[in-house]
Amino acid sequence: MWKKPWSIKEGITIGGGLVLVGVLLQFSVGAINWNVFAWPANVFVLIIYVLLLGLCYALSDRVYAIRFLTTWQAAVPALAIAVVLTVVMGCTQQVAAESAPADPLGLSKMLSFWPFVLIYLLLTAIVGLVAIKQVAHFKWRRLPSLASHVGIFMVLVCGTLGSADMQRLKMFCEYGRPEWRGLDSYDQVHNLDVAIQLDKFIMEQYKEDKMPKRFASEVEIMTQDGKHIETTIEVNKPYTVNGWKIYQYGYDQAMGPMSQYSVFELVSDPWLPAVYVGIGFLFIGAVGMFVAPGSRRKEDAA
Repeated sequence: MWKKPWSIKEGITIGGGLVLVGVLLQFSVGAINWNVFAWPANVFVLIIYVLLLGLCYALSDRVYAIRFLTTWQAAVPALAIAVVLTVVMGCTQQVAAESAPADPLGLSKMLSFWPFVLIYLLLTAIVGLVAIKQVAHFKWRRLPSLASHVGIFMVLVCGTLGSADMQRLKMFCEYGRPEWRGLDSYDQVHNLDVAIQLDKFIMEQYKEDKMPKRFASEVEIMTQDGKHIETTIEVNKPYTVNGWKIYQYGYDQAMGPMSQYSVFELVSDPWLPAVYVGIGFLFIGAVGMFVAPGSRRKEDAA
């Protein structure tokens, strides 16, 4: 091993070594606290990370290890380990972001699990370096591949760093009283730029057992910038205003249809548009890869 040119064995060793380092970090310093990357720290981290990738690419002619990261022999093992960890996450009941892991190793809080994060960091580095390489040696026929790599990079990085800025708040609204405050998972009060006033609570029940069939709330939404909106919010049909998605969350279950208040969940994810842009690049890349082979055959025939 470690004789040039490196093969997939070295790729497996690099990925496995990162997993081992991650396990040691998990037991020594604990799970990653993403709150330290909240705005504006995440923006600075993103800028520094992109600059470091650019610097690494500039040194790639001198440093073989960096060149190796742009090969499939490095990418395939990293992707395989990431898939395994993702499957483990899907098979393990995950706890809320603010809760401690439910198992000694930390698998129940995979997004803060060091091996998981380090492997995805390796993947983003590989994708980022390949994207920079394709920009530096730009060819139109590689545009779909470039779009795909940029899209993957944006989804992974923005989705991860942006999670620190996501807010989930509960708002308890009584009849006829505008509520401007929300509670986070620690029961801390947040004053918002959006208020909700409950005008009518609606519940439809099954005739057989009186279980809820549908429940919704007719509300008035007011914002500090002067918006006044009348709408109906029901389960799985949120309303979006000023960057907040407002979901029907609950009600007074003891009172049922006679509930005097509604509970709403307000979700703000300012990095979500960047993730959607990344998904758009992925779609463009996929379509381009599907069309390009046919175009090249036509060019060859001509």
